[in-house]
Amino acid sequence: MNSEFDVIVVGGGIAGLTAGLVSARLGRRTLIHTSELLGGHLLSIEKIEGYPGHPDGIAGYELCPLAQGQAADAGAEFAMSRVEALSPEGGMWRLVTARGNYAARAVIVATGTELKELGVPGEMLLRGKGVSHCASCDAPLLSGKPVVAVGGGDSALQEALTLAEHASKVTVLHRGERSTAQQSFRERVAAHPRIELRPSTEVVEILGKDAVDGVRVRGLSGGGAGNGTGDLETAAVFVYIGLRPSSALLTDRVSLDSTGRIPVDAQMRTQLRGIFGAGTVRSGAAGRAVAAAGDGTAAAIAADRFLDDSAWPD
Repeated sequence: MNSEFDVIVVGGGIAGLTAGLVSARLGRRTLIHTSELLGGHLLSIEKIEGYPGHPDGIAGYELCPLAQGQAADAGAEFAMSRVEALSPEGGMWRLVTARGNYAARAVIVATGTELKELGVPGEMLLRGKGVSHCASCDAPLLSGKPVVAVGGGDSALQEALTLAEHASKVTVLHRGERSTAQQSFRERVAAHPRIELRPSTEVVEILGKDAVDGVRVRGLSGGGAGNGTGDLETAAVFVYIGLRPSSALLTDRVSLDSTGRIPVDAQMRTQLRGIFGAGTVRSGAAGRAVAAAGDGTAAAIAADRFLDDSAWPD
């Protein structure tokens, strides 16, 4: 593989795959580089709703391979290894990785986010033994058993609906007084006979020795389990309490916003000439798959314009 490209896309989620697809279709020699599986978080989503062209929704593990195939057919190249640094060199940007270095005049950073952890006793000990972030992966193994989902946003409620297809009961615990999820998810959860929503409740410990067998919860002011602590039987705990931006690549080069995300303008340009941001790693991201794909498109078009100096003002 030639180490010089017109555009390097760092990140293999739907934003990065779309950016690579559009960039390659614009005739730019494009590399999509990722340190994780292509598709990112969407690979664990059973049904992505609201994505144009899919009125009944589409699984993330179907959508992402389709986008990857389209990008490959358009001419994008792929590489996978740990990214170590990004630095300017001779009018280009050099991407240093564990398996070699690559260079391009334009770089689109679409590194996405990481799932936050509860940070409570038992969580790390029981990771993979009942503590999970993937309902579609593990729900079939929990048929007829009670489970817990932690979080009050779209991901928690969407995954609770997936879990309820298999589990005997799904208890959704979240610290807030009300869910912040989309109205459609709230309505479906409220109507589901096997899902119980318990607000104003936090998990203080995950219980079990060789596998999860319960959670210790504490009620917060306003309801939930009351103001005391108690134990809840469960065979698994699915954690969806938010996302942490994977912006370390630019931490020392740009001023990140208060959430740790990369500020961009309307054309996805960062403070650095030739560096663009797209998807959930960028400031103000909507947190929707369709919005991330739109970001990738906008960033690829902006990078193409940047490479055509005559059309790009300073």
